[in-house]
Amino acid sequence: MDKQLKVLHVDAASAFYRVERFPVGPFWGPVDLGLHLVGREAGRQSVLNFGTGLLAGSIFPGSNRLMFSGHSPCWGGFYISAMGGAGLIFDDLGINMVSLRGKAPAPSVLVLNREHGEEVQVEIVPVDVKAIWGAAPGGVYSLMDAVYARWAGEFKQTPRVLAVGPAAETTDFGAIVSAPFADGKSTHADCWAGRGGFGSKLFREHGICAVIYGGTCLDEDFRDRTVADEWFRGRYEQKVAAKDFEATTKYRFDPKFNTGGTFGVNYSTLNGKIMAFNYRSALWPEERRLAMNKALVTGHYLKQFNNETIAAKQQRTCGEPCAAVCKKLNGEYKKDYEPYQTMGPLCGIFDQRAAERLNHHADAAGFDAISVGGVLSWLMDCLADGLLKPDAIGVKTAPRWDLDKFDVVADSSHNADLGKALIDVILKPGGPLDLSLGPRKLARRLSREKNPEIGKRLVCNANARNGWMVPNQYWNSGALSPMPIMGKYYMYYGFDFVPPRQLGRLNANRMVQELIIDDLGICRFHRGWAEEMAPEIVEHIWGNSAQFLDVVKATAGRINSRNVAVFWESERDIDFVFSAMKRRRDVDGDKAPELDKWIKAFEADKNAAALDYWFEIRKGIAETLNTLA
Repeated sequence: MDKQLKVLHVDAASAFYRVERFPVGPFWGPVDLGLHLVGREAGRQSVLNFGTGLLAGSIFPGSNRLMFSGHSPCWGGFYISAMGGAGLIFDDLGINMVSLRGKAPAPSVLVLNREHGEEVQVEIVPVDVKAIWGAAPGGVYSLMDAVYARWAGEFKQTPRVLAVGPAAETTDFGAIVSAPFADGKSTHADCWAGRGGFGSKLFREHGICAVIYGGTCLDEDFRDRTVADEWFRGRYEQKVAAKDFEATTKYRFDPKFNTGGTFGVNYSTLNGKIMAFNYRSALWPEERRLAMNKALVTGHYLKQFNNETIAAKQQRTCGEPCAAVCKKLNGEYKKDYEPYQTMGPLCGIFDQRAAERLNHHADAAGFDAISVGGVLSWLMDCLADGLLKPDAIGVKTAPRWDLDKFDVVADSSHNADLGKALIDVILKPGGPLDLSLGPRKLARRLSREKNPEIGKRLVCNANARNGWMVPNQYWNSGALSPMPIMGKYYMYYGFDFVPPRQLGRLNANRMVQELIIDDLGICRFHRGWAEEMAPEIVEHIWGNSAQFLDVVKATAGRINSRNVAVFWESERDIDFVFSAMKRRRDVDGDKAPELDKWIKAFEADKNAAALDYWFEIRKGIAETLNTLA
């Protein structure tokens, strides 16, 4: 096996760069190699890695993810984030990864161009990023367009741009955004490496506000569709395209629900598992949740989406050929479940026009959408009950969260405007809502200075000293599990009851499965075939799937060896888990003796039972992943 992974090391402080090669076998992709590079520099300097898997540029659909790794400023540990489609053009650089270190003396653009010869040309160019952010259309969108306009002419092929927004300067959860360009303009199918705050890392630790890259390198990508079809027929009795079409049904259009995409299918199936008003709905009777869902979600919010996006077939890909066409649009607004959930029902917003305004405002600022939605819903919850006074945090009003008198259009609009105002306060350096070190630190200060109840309302996974992550928007124990990486789907998120020790094992096994496709740079929307076929594809092309799987498992174990998850800090965290169990018994009719045992323990002493439950999950994780390291 003589294949090598090529890493371009770039020092942002000096623009010095060099290429280092790593053999395939000990290393397989952007996750295990990224972990190695971060560990090699541990205690010395910050490193941010981004690159593609070995299958980038191949015929396999979804294989062009751009994978980011490094120490996350918001999670407080090693983290992995993925961006759809952006790896296709990165592959034209003829390298597998960029490893960035050092900090530019002024906000700068990193230019990576390989138009001829064997080397990538590297430039680091200062720009007046604040002026660009302030120009129309604003924030990340202005920066993407400005960078493209200035440098695209230097590339023989259409380049790709990565950009950050003002959130990267003032918070620890700024994201990195990119969008395909067509006819010289960025499209509305923007793609995000949101979770993990790597936009904040790129800007605050490395001084880079944007990256533009492209090239003309033609490497030996796997392009033999006839051979690949034979592999797939051997397992599925289907060709690659047919199996992928089947596996991505949810993300394109699911005839069972007459809708598509994560937004359409999830809201069509949640029923009483809906979460709203900063998870207050978890404490309601089932009948109240169902009534809210019918009146506000399926009867209005989802109905608008189906009429405007699904019926009108407003959809496109992330920039690579793909049957999923998962980017569901309404004009300039892209609709995904989790951003339109956290900055939707979780904030008391059930109207598409209102949610569009708030989501677009957050996106332009460059926030991780799921995280900022969770923070906004927490702040609104505190405002709604008078724990925070509007003038004390720089806004003019409290939210309208009275469900019994809720006007779906007017009150949603009011709450969206409040969300936008809160974002503007968060973006002010030194303002009353300092999120430079995240909401856990802010919650401690506000609880100490104003009301101890404030900290009890913040729902997040806690990690290390200040590390945090708003959970994925599924009402189950898996979403708040003490995994070494949370906010991704490195956990079991089914709605059935699983004893906590077993849940820990399922979480750990789920992490390994997700790492298989992450290390190859394959989008998880294609996991219906990719998790099974990935080792077989590795075996056919590189001939050592057993070693590949060993490296993935070892990577999972090594990440878990750094697991510094913190027990649930807020009462609302505990209520989130406890109420999900009660609903499973009382509504779904689950008669499992262990479920009833845990519910009775929570009823007798909620805090003590929660600690026992949390540690049982942790034991299941440890006994599975510790053996792999």
